[in-house]
Amino acid sequence: MARGDTRASRGGGIRRLFTWRKLLGTFLVACLLGMGALYAAYLIVPVPANANAEATMQSNVYKYSNGKVLARTGKVNREIVGLDQIPKKVQNAFVAAENKTFYKDNGVDIKGTARAAWNTLTGKGKQGGSTITQQYVKNYYLDQSQTATRKLKELVIALKVDQRMRKDEILAGYINTSYYGRNAYGIQAAAQAYYRVDASKLTVAQGAYLASVLQAPSQYDWHAAGDKGRRLVQERWNYTLDNMVEEGWLPAAERSGLTFPVPKAPKAAPGMEGQTGYIVEAANAELVRQGVNETDLKAGGWTITLNIDEKKQKALVKAVEQQLEDKIDRKDDEQAVVQAGATSVDPKTGAVVALYGGVGATEHWMSNATRRDYQPASTFKPLVLASALENDAETQDGRKIGLGTVYDGTSKRPVEGSDEPFAPENEDDRSHGMVTVQTATNKSINSVYAQMIVDVGVGNVKKTALDLGMKDGKDFGETPAMSLGTMGASTWDMAGVYATLDNHGKKVTPTIVKTAAHKDRKAEPVRSIGSQVVSRETADTVTKAMMGVVESGSGFRAAGNYDAAGKTGTSENNRSAWFVGYTPELVTAVGLFGEKPDGTGQVTLTDTINPGRANGGRTPAQIWGAYTTKALGGGSDERFDLEIDESQIVEPVPSRSETSESPDPTPTRTETDEPTAPAETGTPQEPTPTRTQTQDPDPTPTWTRPTRPTSPATPPPPDEGVVSDALQ
Repeated sequence: MARGDTRASRGGGIRRLFTWRKLLGTFLVACLLGMGALYAAYLIVPVPANANAEATMQSNVYKYSNGKVLARTGKVNREIVGLDQIPKKVQNAFVAAENKTFYKDNGVDIKGTARAAWNTLTGKGKQGGSTITQQYVKNYYLDQSQTATRKLKELVIALKVDQRMRKDEILAGYINTSYYGRNAYGIQAAAQAYYRVDASKLTVAQGAYLASVLQAPSQYDWHAAGDKGRRLVQERWNYTLDNMVEEGWLPAAERSGLTFPVPKAPKAAPGMEGQTGYIVEAANAELVRQGVNETDLKAGGWTITLNIDEKKQKALVKAVEQQLEDKIDRKDDEQAVVQAGATSVDPKTGAVVALYGGVGATEHWMSNATRRDYQPASTFKPLVLASALENDAETQDGRKIGLGTVYDGTSKRPVEGSDEPFAPENEDDRSHGMVTVQTATNKSINSVYAQMIVDVGVGNVKKTALDLGMKDGKDFGETPAMSLGTMGASTWDMAGVYATLDNHGKKVTPTIVKTAAHKDRKAEPVRSIGSQVVSRETADTVTKAMMGVVESGSGFRAAGNYDAAGKTGTSENNRSAWFVGYTPELVTAVGLFGEKPDGTGQVTLTDTINPGRANGGRTPAQIWGAYTTKALGGGSDERFDLEIDESQIVEPVPSRSETSESPDPTPTRTETDEPTAPAETGTPQEPTPTRTQTQDPDPTPTWTRPTRPTSPATPPPPDEGVVSDALQ
C-alpha cells in the first residue's frame, strides 16, 4: 500500500473515532456527571454548625474615658461591629471592589470558581474568583487552603448560605472576618490600624482603600509597599470608586472630588507594659464581680470604656516618677524593695480616674493599687473617730467624744476599760501630755486613739469601717490594736472609704469601668453611689479633723493651693507608709510597700528612700501633693462645704513650741492647740487656756499657716509614726 494511502486511512480512523457527535455526547455526559456530582455534593455537604476557631475570635478593646484606645487584648485583633456602625457608602465600596453583582447573584460564581479550581489542579497557581458570599464562607466556616476539595465545599456551602441568610448579614460577616494586614481582622480593627478612627467614622475614600487593600494586604499597605504596590492599590481604589458610580452608589460629582486617602504609618498595638496591665486587670476583675463570665471575657469582643482620665493618669505616673522613681536606684538591693501604689477617685461619681500599680505590669504583675496584704496603719484612725461621733460615744469618765475632747497622750499608756491589755508606743516614744482629739489627729498619737477605740467599742468601730467601705472584716482582729490599722487594705479600698467621707457620708464604691458592651450583651455598671452610711455631720466633722493634719500636722507636705484633708500612716516595722487625702473634687490614696525583690515577702522601708523611717508624711504625701496639684490644674478654688456642730471646731491656742527630731533642718511648727498638761495624776482634764510664750527658750522659728497656701508648706511639724515595731 502506498504511503499516502496509509496516512489517509489513519486520518479517517481518527475522524471516525472523534466525530462531532461523539465529542458532543462526551461533553454532555461530562456535564451531567458534573451536575450530578454537584447535586450529590449539595446533598452531602452541610453548612457547618459552628464557625471555625479563628472566625469569631476577637480582641477586647479598652478605652480611656475620652474614647482613646488604651489597649487591645486577645490572640486576634478583631472587634466585630454591625452594619449599622458602618457608613452605607463604605459598605457599597466593599461590594464595588469585590462583587458588583452581590445583591443579585445566588452566592456563587461558577465560572470563577471552576477557573480557580482548574488552575490550582494544573499547577498554574492558586487563584481566587470567589463572590463575597464564598469569601465569607471561606473565612467563617472553612480555612484559607486553596485545594479543589475546599473550593467545592466553599461553592456548595455558599449556595446554601445565600438561601438562608440575608445579604446584609453575609456582607457584615465578610467585612468582619476578612484580614486587612497590620494584624487587623475585621473593619473596626482595620479602621484603627490604618486611620486611627472607628469604623463608624470612615469616609468613603478611606472605605474604598480598605476594600481595595483586601486583595493583597501585604502588597497594598501604602507604607510597606514599593512603587508597584502603591500604583496597584491606587488603581484598585479608582476601580472601586468607578464601580460605585456605575452602580449608582456614589454621585459622579462627589467621586471627582475625592483624593487618595494615604493611611497613617503603622503603629504597634498598645500592650500590657507600664500601667496598662494594671488597669486592664482591675477592669476585668470588676467585670467578673459584676457577673460577666470569665470565659466569655477571655473570648473577646468587649468594648470597655474606662473611667480612667488620660490626663490625670499621666499626672499620677509623673508624680510617682518625680517623687520616688527618679530618686532611687532599682538596681540597688535595698532600694529595690520599695513598691508604690495609688488609686484616685472622683468622690461625686465614684469613678476611678487614675491608678498606679507599680513600676510596670510586665515587670511587677501584682498591682500595688489593689493588693490587700499590707496594713493601712494610722489612715484607719479617722474611722475610729467617725464611729465615736456616729455612736455618740463617751470617754471612760462620761465626756462626749469630739474634736475638743481631751485625752492623755502619754506614750505606752495602758488603755482603760479593756479586757485586752494594750499600751502602744508613740513615735519616738514621745509623750504629749493632755491633748485634744484634734491634736491627737494632727500628730497621729497612738495612745489617744487606742483609748478612743475602747471608749467607742471595738465592734462598733468595725461596723462603721465596713459601712464606710473597708473590706475583709475577718482580718480585722477585734482588739484595741485595731485602732492602729492592723488589718489588710488596698489603696483602692482606702480611696473608697475616704471618698465616702468626702461625699458627706454617702457610700462611694470606686468603679473603673464606665461602660462594657459586647455585640450580644452589656455588663451592668457598678452602683457607685449608695446610701447614707454615716451622718453628714459625722463625715464633715472627720473631714474637719483631717484638714488639721494637712494644715498643721503630719501631712503638711501635701498642702497646696486647694482645700485638703488627709491622714498619714506608717505600719508595723515600717513595712508600709501611706497618705490618703482629698479635696472637694478628688480623693487619692498613696501607699509605699516594702517587698522582697523576688516578691516572696514583706520587708521594712527603713533606710531605703531616705535615712531612717519612710513615713506617710514624706514621700507618699509628696506624691499626693504633686499629683493633686497637676490633676486640679495647679489648684482649686472649691472649698469643703461642711455642716458640723460649731462646738467641734478647735481653734488653735498658742503654746510653747515642741522640739522634734526631724531629719529636715527646717523650722518646727508652734503647737497652738494643746491644753495645759495637768499634774501627773493620769486623769484627763478639760483644757485651760495657756499664756502665749513671748520668749521661747529654744530659738526656733515658728510657722503661721497662710490663709491660702500657694505651695506645699516647708516647715515640718513632728512626723507621725513610731520607732521600731510599734504601729502608727
